[in-house]
Amino acid sequence: QPAERAARLMDMAAAMDLRLAEFASAYTNQVGMPHHIAKMAAGGAVAMVRYFAGLADSFPFEDLRPSAQGGIAMVVREPVGVAVCIAPWNAPLHTMLLKLVPALLAGCTVIAKPSPETPLDALILAECAEAARIPQGVFSVLTAGRESSDYLMRHDGVDKVSFTGSTAVGKHIAAVCGARMARVTMELGGKSAAIVLDDIPIEEVVPALMPHIVVLAGQQCAALSRILVSRKRRDELIEAVSTAMRHVKVGDPYDAATLMGPLIAKRQLDRVNGYVAQGQREGARLVTGGKRPTDLTQGFFIEPTLFADADNSMAICREEIFGPVSAVITYDSEAEAIRIANDSPYGLSGGIYTHDTDHAYAIARRIRSGNLTQNGRTIDFTLPYGGFKSSGLGREGGPEGVDAFTEVKTVFLPAAPGHISQKA
Repeated sequence: QPAERAARLMDMAAAMDLRLAEFASAYTNQVGMPHHIAKMAAGGAVAMVRYFAGLADSFPFEDLRPSAQGGIAMVVREPVGVAVCIAPWNAPLHTMLLKLVPALLAGCTVIAKPSPETPLDALILAECAEAARIPQGVFSVLTAGRESSDYLMRHDGVDKVSFTGSTAVGKHIAAVCGARMARVTMELGGKSAAIVLDDIPIEEVVPALMPHIVVLAGQQCAALSRILVSRKRRDELIEAVSTAMRHVKVGDPYDAATLMGPLIAKRQLDRVNGYVAQGQREGARLVTGGKRPTDLTQGFFIEPTLFADADNSMAICREEIFGPVSAVITYDSEAEAIRIANDSPYGLSGGIYTHDTDHAYAIARRIRSGNLTQNGRTIDFTLPYGGFKSSGLGREGGPEGVDAFTEVKTVFLPAAPGHISQKA
């Protein structure tokens, strides 16, 4: 029953509370997240578990409705079955919990498949689940290479695959699962735009924009990697953002002054460096960054990087870099800004910088993205999160996140079953 599953999840959250320091260290050691940020993130992960457990009483697992044919119908949401949850390396704890906890609340059996680079979080979660007396076999962790994910998604015993990662891999998973009608949820890449309107001072824009470029060293699918500004304010914004980037402390993630740690691996650093070179070849102007900080002689570090004179057709404006790189694109009218924002294969997130809330909402309704925020970028696990177009399928977070792990069944009856009548 949902209440029993919720009680187990609450016990799991209590076990996680005792291991916050381990979760924070896992984040820093595996991903390079500054440790002072990792400690806050670990606490937020526990809150996520408690939130979903709290949905047990309000989620419509059973919904009594009248039938136009007479009698009643029970519209029930039943567990989809065996769910494989595949998490990426950039935010391994939170992305796994956004899948794992709703799936367990829905009544699914879960196989958690963390990224090979970041297995520790899932292994600690499994120990917390064991401490919470979640039955053996209900939650399993598979630490293996990517070939194991391919095996699982093809297996007839797997009913649902929930994946967060690159669009290229997501398309492969969707094709494989589609061939056998297995259910999928995909949270994929992004190339999100920040539209800066003319009414808001640039000095207010910059502090509300910078975290969404440099957090996790830009290794985030919802990064605001395209900055759209009117031609008359272009130079002012470029100067302000580039100055702020030059003041970002890059270095040891255990140093309390560090705001941006390293990229996760050499291959990621090579990828980012490749895009920096390509941006210059295509004619964009490198304003700041694009190289290793001079005080760091080793490690996978790169400075926050800003391009100007960018065109939306350039690779740095169309492809997900997954590094601390943003490009400034100018517009001559609001309609052009909206067109540029929508001219992307992706549609995950976005920001609208203005003091006019009605105006921000009107523009948001015209942007084909799953999540938009006035003056920033909000990710709230109590509300649905996901993307349009190549940014994915389905939603995670909120009641919709639980719904993604259920199948809907309609049962026609002459009258309500006894346990429903007693509740009424």
